[in-house]
Amino acid sequence: MAAEVKVPPFPESVEEGTLTTWHKQEGDAVERDEKVADIETDKIVLEVSSPDAGVLSGIEVKEGDTVKAGQVLAKIAAGEGKKKEKEESKEEPDEESEAPESDTESEGKDKADEADKSDEDKEADDREAEKDKEDEEERPAKPKGGRARMSPAVRRLVEEHDLDPAGIEGTGRGGVITKGDVLKHLERREAGEVEEEEAPEKEEKAEAKQEEKKTAAKKQPSVPDTSGGRPQKRVPMTRIRARIAERLVEAQQTAAILTTFNEVNMKPIMDLRARYKDQFEKTTGVKLGFMSFFVKAAVDALKRFPVVNATLDGTDIVYHGYYDVGVAVSTDRGLVVPILRDADQQSYSEIERNIVDFAERAREGKLGMDDLTGGTFSITNGGIFGSMLST
Repeated sequence: MAAEVKVPPFPESVEEGTLTTWHKQEGDAVERDEKVADIETDKIVLEVSSPDAGVLSGIEVKEGDTVKAGQVLAKIAAGEGKKKEKEESKEEPDEESEAPESDTESEGKDKADEADKSDEDKEADDREAEKDKEDEEERPAKPKGGRARMSPAVRRLVEEHDLDPAGIEGTGRGGVITKGDVLKHLERREAGEVEEEEAPEKEEKAEAKQEEKKTAAKKQPSVPDTSGGRPQKRVPMTRIRARIAERLVEAQQTAAILTTFNEVNMKPIMDLRARYKDQFEKTTGVKLGFMSFFVKAAVDALKRFPVVNATLDGTDIVYHGYYDVGVAVSTDRGLVVPILRDADQQSYSEIERNIVDFAERAREGKLGMDDLTGGTFSITNGGIFGSMLST
């Protein structure tokens, strides 16, 4: 019996969503728990995973269609699919190739060779084996599966410079490639210590990138050809942007909008950051920005003035004894505000690391509802856009 790919349960207050992307096409092989589609709600993007291994078949919903929780999107039939067949055809050995030695034959041959060696040769081999073992322990472990492990930010850096991850030595834990590894690789390449990729490989990568651009262009509405006129294009708002617009208008109509501005001398903080940022990054592995200072300052103010950390519930004021600070993050899909839980208990490095993590997951659409709800106070940093004052 074929397994059904269904829309996962939606968060509370979300009734429907839009299927934005199919990551697999009909007839493609899929593994259990492999991502096959994305569904965008007015708050988050949900990933739809395959309930079983097999072949994707019977797709019932197209990209752009509205879906509800529990709705059947497609089915998983038994079989190996297109991808499997290609992989197997590549892995089939040539008929003329020699059959590999069996484990028994290999073991017997090794024993015979070992018996022929003198004691002196054995001692030399033992020393060499011990040295190889020590070298192996010092060398960082390689990731399983042959695929280089790296964060989204590092992957973007690798793609920008058209690098082959296989040629970059990862010094992070478990062989993870860090930003420092990529920069070091670039320096070595400029110095001529690293050989450039072969021309065919470069052409192959360029063709792949060109194909990706063409695919992306097909999904975007094109600007009408109005020679000599004023071109325009109409793009439907995403659910997230539509909800943002709705909430902003609602806030203008129902909330008491008050604005006040105060000047703060940031020079001591800027000097402190300039003095310790290199040491901070070397010690913690994360850059020292201004957001951690802003969060700490906000928490200190909330402790001094508890009413600012309170919320209204009908005719009651609810004072919170904890400090869950929302930090606004701008993405292509719209503005989202993930929450730093218990910000008063987090160190500067934890705050910086969590904000970077939120930003990466927000841009990849991987934030959950728990990440976006329950904040007691929110801050944003419009300075990165060049603004001086904002409301």
